[in-house]
Amino acid sequence: MTNASDQPVSDFTLRDALDATRGWDDDSIELDDSLLDQDDESDTSYDSGWDDEDPEELTLGAQELAERHALRRVASLSTELEDISEVEYRQLRLEKVVLVGVWTEGTVTDAENSMAELALLAETAGSEVLEAIFQRRHSPDPATYIGRGKVEAIREIVQATGADTVVCDGELAPSQLRNLEDKIKVKVVDRTALILDIFAQHAKSKEGQAQVELAQLQYMKQRLRGWGGNLSRQAGGRAAGGDGIGGRGPGETKIETDRRRINTKIAKLRRELKEMRGTREVKRQSRRRNHIPSVAIAGYTNAGKSSLLNRLTDAGVLVEDSLFATLDPTTRRTTTADGRVYTMSDTVGFVRHLPHDLVEAFRSTLEEVADSDLLLHVVDGSHPDPEGQIAAVRVVLAEIGATKVPEIIVINKADAADPLVISRLRAREPHSVVVSAKTGEGIADALRTIESELPRPQVEFDVLLPYERGDLVNRIHQEAEIGSLEHTGDGTLVVGRANADLAGELTAYAR
Repeated sequence: MTNASDQPVSDFTLRDALDATRGWDDDSIELDDSLLDQDDESDTSYDSGWDDEDPEELTLGAQELAERHALRRVASLSTELEDISEVEYRQLRLEKVVLVGVWTEGTVTDAENSMAELALLAETAGSEVLEAIFQRRHSPDPATYIGRGKVEAIREIVQATGADTVVCDGELAPSQLRNLEDKIKVKVVDRTALILDIFAQHAKSKEGQAQVELAQLQYMKQRLRGWGGNLSRQAGGRAAGGDGIGGRGPGETKIETDRRRINTKIAKLRRELKEMRGTREVKRQSRRRNHIPSVAIAGYTNAGKSSLLNRLTDAGVLVEDSLFATLDPTTRRTTTADGRVYTMSDTVGFVRHLPHDLVEAFRSTLEEVADSDLLLHVVDGSHPDPEGQIAAVRVVLAEIGATKVPEIIVINKADAADPLVISRLRAREPHSVVVSAKTGEGIADALRTIESELPRPQVEFDVLLPYERGDLVNRIHQEAEIGSLEHTGDGTLVVGRANADLAGELTAYAR
């Protein structure tokens, strides 16, 4: 087989390189052709469904989506200082990226699905995917991630396509990043840096921004690099601005200074997040004190969690067909058909190989899932590998200690899913419901299932409440389960079940 690196660069074409590197031995590279046919209109054409002339009627989610699309990076706009409009100047040129992966286990379909997800991540981050290449190996190369003999082929592909960034589908060691950049001569980022970049773009709340910054600093601290004279410093004499006699000698290196500043910033962010965590814990304790059940919506990114929350509670939160559109959790208060109050929370989406630093930074937010009374695990029924999504989410749930929370699998996007896939998922997950948050199909069944799974009061009561105790009747409607209610001449006769605290207050009026 002829290696692409043996061809003269002047005669080199991208297709030649890809054809030359096909095969499935340990040093081969495979192109996923399905990723090359990208729909350029998907990012530029946007129908928000509302009238531009009447912005006051927008929901909060629609306003956030409009802002996000208004500043979306577009192709063919220069960042040079020239005679362009202010709006154009605020736009950034789309990065042109080449995706590179190493396939070590699983089937070819698994490798293609992983590369397809990496392409969506890259596009969400604001880049244009030119090529997607993956290589079959028993394990990634410890020095260059991909096989050393193929690094040159990737470099020529980058030159032929004009790409300015290479994105690797895995977390690279600092030495691997450095070696690849030195050989390919363009910026190289790994999957973790890509996900962190998306989180940095989408975080809006103070807590979310602090969590993302903490994860970025922890990632960056291990990958600091020194260059030339910056590796060491000397204080010098007084003429050089130093301390003179007694002050000469090797000073703090530039890399040491950077690492010290990062550690200082990390400590500050952890203190701030600890205070915010306390505020969140106070709210949770208030709900527990009032015996308000909580339902958490979790699942793979872009599975339709926010759309489901909007359908179930009319929350009006941001909905966008992109990865990690929601980072800041949203909690809404709602009621069951019989009047019991409970809360429903949307959470950040999960993904395969979610960076550990992100899980740690978002732990206070993810505790909403672990402390909930019921978990709605949303799955994209139209995805090529929904079982893989379920497994990836459960890995993260185990990491945050949420495996004991009662779980309902919600198979979403039934309008676009293959009925055979839905049947297969329902057979695999018997405790599941099928819905379409887009069309409303199955929402009523999902609500009935949720209400039946909520914690039920345990203490029975049979009381006759005077009419002046309307406050207790209201609490019974909100917190208790009513068996019968009758208005008599002496007062309100109520039979049902309540929590221990409320039942204790009702004891004085027992029949």
